[in-house]
Amino acid sequence: MPTTPVTDLPPGAADLLRTAREVADDLATDAIARDQAGKPAIDETARLRDAGLLAALTPPGPGRGMQWHTACAAIREIATADGSIGEMLARHYVLTWSSHFYGPSGTPDAGEADSAHAQWLWTGAVRPVGAATDPGAPDLTLTPAPGGYELNGRRWVDTATTVADQLVVDAVSTTTGDILVVCVPRGLPGITGEPAHDRLGQRVADAGTIVLDRVTVAPQQVIGHRPHDVESTTPRAALADPALRLALCHVGLGVIEGALAEARDLSRNSRTTRLPATDPDLLLAYGDLASHAQTAVALVDRATNAMARALHPGPHADLEEPTAFHVATAETVTAHAMLHITAGVLELADAPGLDRFWRNARVLTADHATARSLRTIGHHYLNGAA
Repeated sequence: MPTTPVTDLPPGAADLLRTAREVADDLATDAIARDQAGKPAIDETARLRDAGLLAALTPPGPGRGMQWHTACAAIREIATADGSIGEMLARHYVLTWSSHFYGPSGTPDAGEADSAHAQWLWTGAVRPVGAATDPGAPDLTLTPAPGGYELNGRRWVDTATTVADQLVVDAVSTTTGDILVVCVPRGLPGITGEPAHDRLGQRVADAGTIVLDRVTVAPQQVIGHRPHDVESTTPRAALADPALRLALCHVGLGVIEGALAEARDLSRNSRTTRLPATDPDLLLAYGDLASHAQTAVALVDRATNAMARALHPGPHADLEEPTAFHVATAETVTAHAMLHITAGVLELADAPGLDRFWRNARVLTADHATARSLRTIGHHYLNGAA
């Protein structure tokens, strides 16, 4: 099911989107079998790498990388076939931006060029600014050591526990209390993964816990500081968490579109024990689901435009544009649409594997506190709160 029209993309991006569609078609052929197996995404990572998607989905630079709109379109396309791989690609792309969010302003990051050249897959977990942290017992610590630091602790990551090439995490300095963001090769001595088994959904995402035992971190592997609180956050660091949540909204749209397309094909071909394709109640149900989907698409597209302007500000940029507000609204509506639509298609069509969309939606929305988000959105709308 097409997502973003090729004509709406910047020059040079059409080839990438066509490639993403080809990979999505390939992933769709065995999506049910791979979901049932729930094995680490070794073969899937190879498919992404062979297609050049890991290299392409890095920040734009001389002769490399992709702009925000293009990358999100590719992520969404992959997610229509497999939400797990869509999430893996979304987190990979946002994590490759880490030096832009947390590093010194204007400092080029050679790691991005290396990543594009070597087609690294990135994983990790950087906690949002202001996340609750117990300074007496942080989950990851950095201790000064000869030639750099020693990294210790455990951190849950949502994707690529066993197949990633680079790991990005934040850790607390044991001497200064600063929160530092570091990027280390996944294959360093002392780094092991404990994959999660028997997940409800997103089974191919390769989620699990990364264990770090006396891992050596060189000074150049320290990307920068993660602020302790919102008041001390730079505008660039403030974009890190909304950027990730927005990329995951595109994964959600892919799941929605994949579920609707699969159910629609079943209904059109009468391969269902439910209602015939001309039944008024069936038409009403599909109209409801399609309307929810289009509402989510509109809000995610608006948030994507705002994020693109924030990441690539032009000479007439609106510095007061509430990018985080747009993202929060899109995230809340998309989460509701995912759950409503993926549950709805199960009532309309009867086919093995269709439940995987609902299970993926449940996992993708598990950490989204709808009531809290709505209160935050309402506070901004009513009182102009940041």
